[in-house]
Amino acid sequence: MSPRRIRLLLADDQALVRGALAALLDLEPDLVVVAQVGRGDEVVAAARDSRAEVCLLDIEMPGLTGIEAAALLRDELPGVRSLIVTTFGRPGYVRRALDAGAAGFVVKDTPAKQLADAVRRVHAGLRVIDPDLAAESLMAGPSPLTAREAEILAWSLDGSPVSAIAARAHLSVGTVRNHLSAAIGKTGATTRAEAARLAQANGWL
Repeated sequence: MSPRRIRLLLADDQALVRGALAALLDLEPDLVVVAQVGRGDEVVAAARDSRAEVCLLDIEMPGLTGIEAAALLRDELPGVRSLIVTTFGRPGYVRRALDAGAAGFVVKDTPAKQLADAVRRVHAGLRVIDPDLAAESLMAGPSPLTAREAEILAWSLDGSPVSAIAARAHLSVGTVRNHLSAAIGKTGATTRAEAARLAQANGWL
């Protein structure tokens, strides 16, 4: 008898990457890709419709990030496990992904056999984290930013003026300046643009 196959959903906004992952994972006798989506906000519905058991999620996708999608899966489909598979191996992302309910975090250049094994372990209820990223995450520690500081810094990435950020956040200009000042101090930056770049590089945004 053929082994029971673990049902997988792949979420990545790059069709070529999704196709390559699907081809590699479908070679495994106990794995089968049952759904593919290119947006984070399509993950939960597709997982429900396809009866996926493990969702492999990229981080940077339109609609919702993979981390946000993992949190929705945890809340709406608690029996479904999620595994972050991303190019962006930033220490802060690991902690945020685990806090969102992801069961694992690996990078896209993980060898196919190791990725397949990570899927099996996540399906079995275990937690899987790329060892190098795990070490970096421990050394980096948690994000020093509050949720509001991170939100405002993220809105600073495109160079938006403080007044526009204040309107978006429904805060006064002075309050936004205070949050930015605190974030600049915590990141060791000298400008809000530098603070935003440093926070992004560490996976805090």
